[in-house]
Amino acid sequence: MIFEDKQITLKDGRTAVLKSPCVEDAEKLLNYIKKASSETDFLLRYPEEWNITVEQEEAWVNRIRSSPDTLGITCYINSEVAGNCEISFKSGMKTSHRANIGIAILKDYWNLGIGSAMFEELVAAAQNRGTEIMELDFVEGNDRARHLYEKFGFRVVCKKPNAFKLRDGTYLSEFHMQKYLIRRL
Repeated sequence: MIFEDKQITLKDGRTAVLKSPCVEDAEKLLNYIKKASSETDFLLRYPEEWNITVEQEEAWVNRIRSSPDTLGITCYINSEVAGNCEISFKSGMKTSHRANIGIAILKDYWNLGIGSAMFEELVAAAQNRGTEIMELDFVEGNDRARHLYEKFGFRVVCKKPNAFKLRDGTYLSEFHMQKYLIRRL
């Protein structure tokens, strides 16, 4: 899916642009996710696990842009990637009422309103699609993310103990959250 470019004003007064990821920015996107993965233990991979080529990243961008079931939104500040999010709509008969979300923002851009701006767009896309339940996962200790998700109405529905094992041997739980867009009795 293609997201129509949208200009936003950040909390510090700077301007950012939300738009679909672009093939010509594949190398920037790859560098961004490697950097984001180095800044926190709360993402799924360590930076060195991102061992894909720029060509593979270009193919991923093309899949996102052409998929009827996935919407990717990238945040650009001064033509640099500051963050990225994605919503994947399920298409099976038994699961098409659900959609999964993922998001990452570089540390230099935390607390500027990017996450909230992207979540507003993800919720709107889900509502437009007729999605009933939005879902996401977060890692124990990621209080900043949990606050954002709760602000948008997500609630913890289950805990997966010891889902992450860090380099130092520390185990962290993963929490699954849902947001109901259609209220059921």
